[in-house]
Amino acid sequence: MPAPIWWLLALPFVAGACLPLQAGINGQLAKQVSSTLSAALISFLVGSLALLLMVLVQREAPSLGALKGMTWWHWSGGLLGAFFIFIAAFAGPRIGALLLMTLVLVGQLSMALTLDHFGWAGFREVPVSPGKIGGLLLIIAGIWLIRRG
Repeated sequence: MPAPIWWLLALPFVAGACLPLQAGINGQLAKQVSSTLSAALISFLVGSLALLLMVLVQREAPSLGALKGMTWWHWSGGLLGAFFIFIAAFAGPRIGALLLMTLVLVGQLSMALTLDHFGWAGFREVPVSPGKIGGLLLIIAGIWLIRRG
């Protein structure tokens, strides 16, 4: 596989850097509207409107046939996104951005390791290795260090 071009590596980095900012903004929004659920809803509404506008501009709306062919788990991505937004807005102000994002990272990497190992959710099968487990354990050790502060 050829090496990815620099911006293909930069985009996930920038998206990752936005996550703690998003959690903080949504935490402040929850405080403003006195509800974490309402803050998550407002966040999703704004994001959904932005995506709708982009889909309309790009003329990439799915066909009715494509929508009818979807299974239940195709719809679950939005639920998982809503769950993340809610949890980040709820937990972030209580535990801090660094601990929140470290725990999110460990959760992401644990799931990624599982998805790759079994080839689930459309990912190619890549077996677990001792190095991958070791790397994950080092990040978990980092959580302990961060908590000791």
